[in-house]
Amino acid sequence: MVTLAISWLSVALGLVGKSVESASNLPMPLILLPFLGSGFVPPDSMPVGLRWFAENQPFTPVMETLRGLLMGTPIGNRALFAVAWCAFIGLVGYRWAMALYNRDPSRS
Repeated sequence: MVTLAISWLSVALGLVGKSVESASNLPMPLILLPFLGSGFVPPDSMPVGLRWFAENQPFTPVMETLRGLLMGTPIGNRALFAVAWCAFIGLVGYRWAMALYNRDPSRS
């Protein structure tokens, strides 16, 4: 689900680009999001602002759900948040990409 959601968002960002270079570089900041989550460092050890961001960004519930499932620990409602984030990002990316793809080229 994460891959599908991020792929649609990347397609939309690529369609926004005015050149090949900008189209390939616009989705690049998405690569940094997992590093600013709970995947490598627990958010409790982060400074307050970064902790808030790490706890509320889309990759944290996904990583915590996967960690819980692989280690056999309880996941609580993290899976629900992970699915909700993926569905939201995928739907927004899909709708945005389709709107950009179907736009009238004479108006651009």
